[in-house]
Amino acid sequence: MDLYKTIQMLHEERERLDKLIAYLEHLKASKTQLPSRKPSRRRGRRPMSASERQEISARMRKYWASRRSLPAAATEAGPIDPSAASANAANA
Repeated sequence: MDLYKTIQMLHEERERLDKLIAYLEHLKASKTQLPSRKPSRRRGRRPMSASERQEISARMRKYWASRRSLPAAATEAGPIDPSAASANAANA
């Protein structure tokens, strides 16, 4: 093992590390000089006022009332005949 070559390699590595450290310190210094950004808006649902909640509540009551009445209308028409459905599909 050649001691001179080993010492020379270590000096070269130290120079490389010194350059890298200087570069990283420069990056750190330049980042601290940049103006800080405002935090972005919070994602998700926006808050609702009481009147908006009341409007939605009325709309949903109406929606669910219509959904409850829907099966009753389907039963008044009578049961669906599966053979008729397949005959209609064959004619199409």
